[in-house]
Amino acid sequence: MADYQPGVCNIGATQRRARRLSGIGSFGIAAAIVLAVVLSVLPRSALWATAPFVFGGWVGVLQDYFRFCVAFGALARYDLGGSGGGVGSVDDPAAVSADRKRALKILAAAAVGTAVTTGAVVALGSLF
Repeated sequence: MADYQPGVCNIGATQRRARRLSGIGSFGIAAAIVLAVVLSVLPRSALWATAPFVFGGWVGVLQDYFRFCVAFGALARYDLGGSGGGVGSVDDPAAVSADRKRALKILAAAAVGTAVTTGAVVALGSLF
């Protein structure tokens, strides 16, 4: 897909890869924190420190999956480089609105994913 589609697609292959790697890296940091807490004398409440990294992980992988960058959506931009498309700004008010709605939906999904994931990590961590 090389065409910008309001509220649907605003990043290409290169940008998707960057977000996927960022998301995986964030999940990796969260996993490292879990290991550090479980294998040490740190209080189990320290598992809550995974939340920002879990959120970052969810945002990254969801942006990759939906081919949509939250920041670009908020800033009325697109970058389809790496997919045969161009880079530019969004001028149509309806398109800007659609992009911002999609950005909020992705952030909301990431927040729900974070609550479920972090809650499960803290609950399971208290068993050890």
